[in-house]
Amino acid sequence: MTAVQPKPTAHSVGETFDSLSPATDEVVGTYPVHTPEDVRAAVARAKDAAEWWAGLGYDGRAERLRRWKGVITRRLPQLCQVVRDETGKPLADAQLESVLAIEHIAWAGKNARKILGKQRRAAGLMMSNQAATVEYQPLGVVGVIGPWNYPVFTPLGSIAYALAAGNTVVFKPSEYTPGVGKWLVDAFNEVVPEWPVLQLITGFGETGASLVSANVDKIAFTGSTGTGKKIMAAAAETLTPVIIEAGGKDAVLVDADADLEAAADATVWGAFSNSGQTCIGVERVYVHERVHDEFVAKVVEKSKDVRAGSDEAAQYGPVTMPSQLAVIKRHIADAIERGGKALVGGVDAVGDRYVQPTVLVDVPEDSSAVQEETFGPTVTIAKVRDMDEAVEKANDTKYGLGSTVFSKSRGLELASRLRTGMTSINAPLSFAGIASLPFGGVGDSGFGRIHGPEGLREFARPKAVARQRFTAPIVLTSFSRKEKTDALVAKLITVLHGKR
Repeated sequence: MTAVQPKPTAHSVGETFDSLSPATDEVVGTYPVHTPEDVRAAVARAKDAAEWWAGLGYDGRAERLRRWKGVITRRLPQLCQVVRDETGKPLADAQLESVLAIEHIAWAGKNARKILGKQRRAAGLMMSNQAATVEYQPLGVVGVIGPWNYPVFTPLGSIAYALAAGNTVVFKPSEYTPGVGKWLVDAFNEVVPEWPVLQLITGFGETGASLVSANVDKIAFTGSTGTGKKIMAAAAETLTPVIIEAGGKDAVLVDADADLEAAADATVWGAFSNSGQTCIGVERVYVHERVHDEFVAKVVEKSKDVRAGSDEAAQYGPVTMPSQLAVIKRHIADAIERGGKALVGGVDAVGDRYVQPTVLVDVPEDSSAVQEETFGPTVTIAKVRDMDEAVEKANDTKYGLGSTVFSKSRGLELASRLRTGMTSINAPLSFAGIASLPFGGVGDSGFGRIHGPEGLREFARPKAVARQRFTAPIVLTSFSRKEKTDALVAKLITVLHGKR
């Protein structure tokens, strides 16, 4: 029987909902469905706390973030079990995403002052009597709407950077992983008990919509492109800025000189890990015709050793969101009906909870398996005559999140030609683990960036200050300005900028 997320139930203090294990349907927790009034109250509390949190300064906030990551690190097995309970993923995968998240907390706290602190700017010859500076000030309250596929790593990519920049945060995790969200917020509140700097709200789409309209200063959203568009439309009513990290249809390019063993291993892991529920996971591969057959053989051989299940020997777990099973099955069926071949798996690989690995070849480029985000453990492999064709086909998508290139001689060149926000060369998805690199996409994959200096700046507003150091001999901003002053300025600007 397919797991179905239950509807809200009556409760003495309001509606609640159950968080279910996707592997067993077992209820692993019960949480409130926060109302619009609840959400507005949380945002009001966050606004009250914002001045205190910003007032701690970079060093004070960094100290609290250090203590928070210490709590997470010391209790890592406990957090990983909560992740496994709500997503079904293996404990090792839960640990991997949590470890990467800890690295990002550390980087954000350590580097916030350097990135956001006051910086001098050149005033230019015409304004040489001025001292020019820029500093970044906190926005205020940031609303973060997180996903269920990586319930630790992904939301903390926004939360940690927003906090380091001096904002308070109201966090709405996915209705599939509210327990993970609660665990993270509770751990933070242990080291910041004074004010509600990081708060949790739980519920369904209506709760997230309430957060968007609750007078927050920015929304950071991770989820589907369709939902991202709805959030943008709602945020436009109040001119609330948003960061959208949406879906992807990420491609791998395999050149003739590639390390085929490494490329095949990266393809199998990138396509099937986390049950394929990875926005930057591998969904398409374009392989040079000279090495295509050998590469496919390696992928098929490696895929045969990968299995979905809930036992400890399984490499990945169930599909977390039951409705996605139909999407995965439809994509596989369409690919085969259009002439594609399943060398591993196929339509029968889709069960009522688990989807076994599926490797598809000879799939038309206009099929749903190539054009739409599958978000399941499937991959299409296509033969190309050269890397120019590979780049053209990889870019022929409405998405543009991540990508990977395997080439010994042309990696950087090919990476620069791919219309994506991120590219890894000769290794899978490595950009996500490097805290100093910005993370985000183009097109239907969204816009804005988390992580790195760009991620810190997303959660701050630049403040420009010009301070007059001495009175200029030529005063331009006065009605007492003389004609000879204008003539002098005309001559000066000609000398400075009039050369051919």
